[in-house]
Amino acid sequence: MQEKILSTGIDIGTSTTQLIFSRLTIENLANSYSVPRISIVDKEVIYRSDIYFTPLKSQHEIDASKVKQIVADEYRKAGFKPEDLQTGAVIITGETARKDNANEVLSALSEMAGDFVVATAGPDLESVLSAKGAGTDKISKEYALAIANVDIGGGTSNIAVFNKGILKGTICLDIGGRLIKIDNGKIIYIYRKIKELAERNGIHINEGDRADVTVLRKICSLMADQLAQALYLTEQSGIHGTMYTNDGKLLKENPLISAVTYSGGVADCVYSENQSDFFKYGDIGVLLGEAIKNNAALNSVKRYKPEETIRATVVGAGTHTTDVSGSTISYIKEKLPIKNIPVLKISDTEEMSGESIVNAIKEKLPVYYTEQKLDIVAIGLEGRSFESFADIQNLANAIVTGAKEIIDGPIL
Repeated sequence: MQEKILSTGIDIGTSTTQLIFSRLTIENLANSYSVPRISIVDKEVIYRSDIYFTPLKSQHEIDASKVKQIVADEYRKAGFKPEDLQTGAVIITGETARKDNANEVLSALSEMAGDFVVATAGPDLESVLSAKGAGTDKISKEYALAIANVDIGGGTSNIAVFNKGILKGTICLDIGGRLIKIDNGKIIYIYRKIKELAERNGIHINEGDRADVTVLRKICSLMADQLAQALYLTEQSGIHGTMYTNDGKLLKENPLISAVTYSGGVADCVYSENQSDFFKYGDIGVLLGEAIKNNAALNSVKRYKPEETIRATVVGAGTHTTDVSGSTISYIKEKLPIKNIPVLKISDTEEMSGESIVNAIKEKLPVYYTEQKLDIVAIGLEGRSFESFADIQNLANAIVTGAKEIIDGPIL
């Protein structure tokens, strides 16, 4: 028997704020003589909000009241009330996650929008959400190839690599469409890393300068080349290691990338025809999309069109942050529910041995860092191959070894 539940995803990003409503179909796939095994069998996006520029009070503070008004207005337009929603996620992503009042905004939205997951999405988690919203994992599985989704937003570019449908790595670079802002034909903001990248290549620009398309086009070409370098499609320059968000690590060289998808606001400029209004959004997003589309190294691998571009992250949050299980027999009311905890999922193939479980946990933990801090993480696995008492002891040892960083951390 199937049941349908309503879910929402709300993404407050560097450049834009948006939300979606989706309908998830859940079904008990076990026979009548077995413990229930509930799975999500279908996901359908039923409402997409308008796309708003994320309201800010200053460079360091989100305008919480305006964000709440956006959400309230979109709930009304969609015809839903908070009590209609059974699940969902509110996430703050990109540069907005670093604002001083990010957590307060999340808490306020959770109270007004429904009883579900709220999180400040670190760059690695955002990479996964945007890639799944773009459908990159499904393309990778269908064609049995290593493919990277490059989600280019206003402040960062989040990259997730899947090989045959399995996540292999995530990174984030400070490459984005709003790292140089334009107003009335003049440059009003330049992010320090982009200014340094330009100067290292003999290009000198300053705030207050006239927005010269020829000069900015050269800078955008340098930014696109940094993305190619991150995917090992061209030789890495001396400055490349400094372009990673929060001094993040590089991707592993294997598997070799054979295809890419692009999502995020800038991706619309990658897949569309060149636009003549280069500063349409008050930034270099159009020029950056053009530079990515024309980059020889990035064009050396196949380019697939994603299911979503600018809405990839919010679709990922609204349809890929929820999983269900029907195998819980009982619980202690004082202990559950525990809310707002991300789940590190171990695949069937990774469950084959204790050693592979240890390796899987250690490889996936970086996804759950926020501002170089690791919060509480739940670990999900089937556990079907661990039947005897000795097997369960081995499983417990593997979890303790793999999750040592969490167990020894200050939060627990």
